[in-house]
Amino acid sequence: MRSFAEDPACTFCGIVSGRVRSSRVYEDAQVLAFMDIHPAAPGDLLVIPKAHAEGLEDIGRSSTAHLFQVVHLLARGLRRSGLPCEGVNVFLADGEAADQTVFHLHVHVFPRTADDRFRLEVEWQERSRADLDDDAALIRSGLARSGHRPGRP
Repeated sequence: MRSFAEDPACTFCGIVSGRVRSSRVYEDAQVLAFMDIHPAAPGDLLVIPKAHAEGLEDIGRSSTAHLFQVVHLLARGLRRSGLPCEGVNVFLADGEAADQTVFHLHVHVFPRTADDRFRLEVEWQERSRADLDDDAALIRSGLARSGHRPGRP
């Protein structure tokens, strides 16, 4: 069995190691998917990297790409599972201000139906083009500071 960086206080690391029980759905060398014990809907899956990482900045591009390839695969599986599923939400909370409650990177993949009770209560507000252009410039600057070169993912 391959060993991974583990935080002994992390419940999700305990699930990866087998110390904590889970209902596993998918597993490969890098990623584990299991049923959420507090689901938004029946079929709510959590997809995690096996190595402990608190947020997206803590894993590399290829690991992120693989994680989301598995998310895509599982969303397809949900639609074909026989569970009530008229749509699928993919949700990732990265950081405390984003309401991340378990600090091991995880993506929720859960089925939706027209009559379910899940809601994101947001007041959507239109912004001016000038404000949007300013925000875009700030983000491009952040990309440059992170080592990103224009034209490269």
